Amino acid sequence: MRTRLLPLLIVLMAAVLLALGVPLAVSVAGAQQQKVVVDRIDDTARFAALAQFVTVSSDTGDSASASTNERRQTLGRELESYYDVYGIRAGVFYGTDTPMAHAPRDWFLPETGEVREAFEEAKLSRRSHDPRQVWPWQRNRLVVASPVIRDGDVVAVVVTDSPTGPMRSRILHGWLIVGAGEVAAMLLAIGAALRLTGWVLRPVRVLDATTHEIASGRLKSRVAVAGGPPELRRLAGAFNEMADNVEDVLEQQRAFVADASHQLRNPLAALLLRIELLGYELPEGNEEIASVQNEGKRLAQVLDDLLDLALAEHAEADLRVTDIGALAAERVAAWAPTAEAKGVRLVGDCPATTAWADPVTLSSALDAVIDNAVKFTPEGESVEVTVAADGDTTTVVVTDNGPGLTDEELTRVGDRFWRSGRHQNVKGSGLGLSISRALLAAGGGSLAYDHHEPRGLRATVTVPRSPNSWPPGGPENPPRA
Repeated sequence: MRTRLLPLLIVLMAAVLLALGVPLAVSVAGAQQQKVVVDRIDDTARFAALAQFVTVSSDTGDSASASTNERRQTLGRELESYYDVYGIRAGVFYGTDTPMAHAPRDWFLPETGEVREAFEEAKLSRRSHDPRQVWPWQRNRLVVASPVIRDGDVVAVVVTDSPTGPMRSRILHGWLIVGAGEVAAMLLAIGAALRLTGWVLRPVRVLDATTHEIASGRLKSRVAVAGGPPELRRLAGAFNEMADNVEDVLEQQRAFVADASHQLRNPLAALLLRIELLGYELPEGNEEIASVQNEGKRLAQVLDDLLDLALAEHAEADLRVTDIGALAAERVAAWAPTAEAKGVRLVGDCPATTAWADPVTLSSALDAVIDNAVKFTPEGESVEVTVAADGDTTTVVVTDNGPGLTDEELTRVGDRFWRSGRHQNVKGSGLGLSISRALLAAGGGSLAYDHHEPRGLRATVTVPRSPNSWPPGGPENPPRA
């Protein structure tokens, strides 16, 4: 969920910062250009004031007088100094395009372009419009024109044509500062998003892990109601209440099964004893009595298995470092006579390897699996038991060459009271594998089934090799070394 929520938050924050940063960058560029334009306006106003003195002297009729020439020369020197210092072309032109003074000497009014447009606009007795915005990637020039007005008439026009290199550099510098601020803000926003999503999703992750633990059979797992938004804290509290109720219901069910199994054993034992006594009074070999005794013994086995299953679901594993190879070899040796009597060859490949396991539980599970394999393997075939270390786990694989199971049956093998429809006449209650699976799960182990090619069934018992490889939630009680 975090991988989906975090990019969404980052995109939203990036959009907000972009929406703020672009207008700010435009404002920086506009402010820099406006500053230059204001300076050019001041400059043109100063040159216009000097040009007025030249026009005043010209109107006296003494156009060639020393005073007029001196003032024109003064204006020319000012323009030349202005050009030399700032590199800005400037000139004062009469309405007939004739220059009063200009710098550099080879610069005149062009026939077209921005300079001509600004000049024509200033001739209408108003300052030229502000130039179009210049961006850092453009090499445009800034043109500002102001009229020289005397007695309400425009007698000349002052024109400045400025290079934009320094201004574009300042704009770019301002943009770099804005960009650095945006990057810093984005990094802070990402950090805040990481903290926020972590704070919001931490209860969800804990809830997910706890749900997995409960689904794996660790019914005592609970969510710590702390941290996160109030809604998630309330959800965690409601989840704990639900888990408590589910555990109570299952505990009541387990207790009922255990109590019922225990309470029915004594009456059933008494009933079997009376049937046996009754059999002494009937002719020897009475089939009805033998059938009733067999059904009674089968019922007694079912009750014993039910009690074992109820205890297994509530049992605590006594984990310790165990030599799995030696334990498996011992069970192979114990079942070898039974297999031999049935005409089945039982072989084992059990190298020494250690793992954390409850020896009694593992022995019971191996007994159930080997018994199942020998029971369904035809005469003349073999059952193989193989022990191997695989990363963080140790496996005991029991394979047979029996009839095997279909894909649908594989999904149900190990369920309570389930038996394949093809093997209903085989002795058993259908609870042995369920008991083994429950006992293994209490210690962090598992029992799985699969096809064995070309035919048969493969049962895999898995136990952890170290505490770090336990499933989430660990075993029901801590192990002993």
